Amino acid sequence: MTIPLGPRSEIKLAGNRHEMDLPKRILVGNGVIKELGSFLNNLGYNVQAVHIVTGPHIIKKVKKPVEKVLTKKGFKIHWSEIHIADMKTIQDIVRSIDQNVGIMIGLGGGKTVDAAKLIAFNTNLPYLSIPTSASHDGISSPFASIKGSGRPYSIIANPPLGIIADLDIIGGAPIRLLASGCGDLIGKVTAVKDWEIERTDKGSYFGKYAANLAHLSADIVIEEAKNIGLGTKDSIRDVVEALLSAGVAAGIAGSSRPCSGSEHLFAHALDIQGENSGLHGEKVGLGTILMAKLHGINWEKIVRSLEDIHAPTKGKDIGLEDKRIVKAILQAKKIRPDRHTILGRKNLDEQSAISLARSTNVI
Repeated sequence: MTIPLGPRSEIKLAGNRHEMDLPKRILVGNGVIKELGSFLNNLGYNVQAVHIVTGPHIIKKVKKPVEKVLTKKGFKIHWSEIHIADMKTIQDIVRSIDQNVGIMIGLGGGKTVDAAKLIAFNTNLPYLSIPTSASHDGISSPFASIKGSGRPYSIIANPPLGIIADLDIIGGAPIRLLASGCGDLIGKVTAVKDWEIERTDKGSYFGKYAANLAHLSADIVIEEAKNIGLGTKDSIRDVVEALLSAGVAAGIAGSSRPCSGSEHLFAHALDIQGENSGLHGEKVGLGTILMAKLHGINWEKIVRSLEDIHAPTKGKDIGLEDKRIVKAILQAKKIRPDRHTILGRKNLDEQSAISLARSTNVI
């Protein structure tokens, strides 16, 4: 059985028409996982059985309380524990889905939620996103990044029908995951600038509302960086809501453009080098520093914000050798030839890439 890897294309505009895919309900708060059963009932689907995709660490923490609230409401529960979120794993789970299952649930970090997203799409089921960390904006967007998909960048599926963000669970995740989510959010600064460049140079669609919403998500993190670094309760909610808003911005745009630009192309270029160094948002944060300098944006302010959050600002902070950084800068614009960014305006050679990385202290 072969599962289609390109669920659907990013929306191509016909005149002034495009579609918006958005979540139906979002619940954010402390201890709200206890409301999962009622939340499912209120989505308007006649669901008798659910299939939950989660990871080995999360299942130990949440299986009993989740089963308690769901069985109380009469739901039958199927579990899939994933260790590697790749296409083979997704294919195996798709084959195993019970015909009585009415909704998929992604319960875990970003990779788990992305896996559930594609499983749901390929089984024609709605899905619920329950993030256990605030590590990236995929928790609310229709985009998924999966190993073995044949693409070094995200592919589009469907957005979650609903999202439950329990701040007690998310607040208990390692601080590094929160910092990674902040790196992903700060990347919206350069992503929006790149989108504006594509409009100017190529005449492409540019959604001002979606762009402003994505940029606001970055602004909140930059403004609250010191509090986020201290791990205050309010700051955790700020990051979670910013991640949710960024994902919604992508849904409004019908594309990942407001959330993913040259900084993400840099991160994806690092990914395809085959050596695993750093979390997604950490690499995006480094890319944002570099691309902000190319854009003429105040990159030093971005560095200070990332430092306040305890996110990496140098390649060596996450074990990246200088030559890998330089190679990724040069490879980035080749990752998605259809996506025009600041890199399309700059003809960077090896020496200019080295100069860029050194001038921003990334190497």
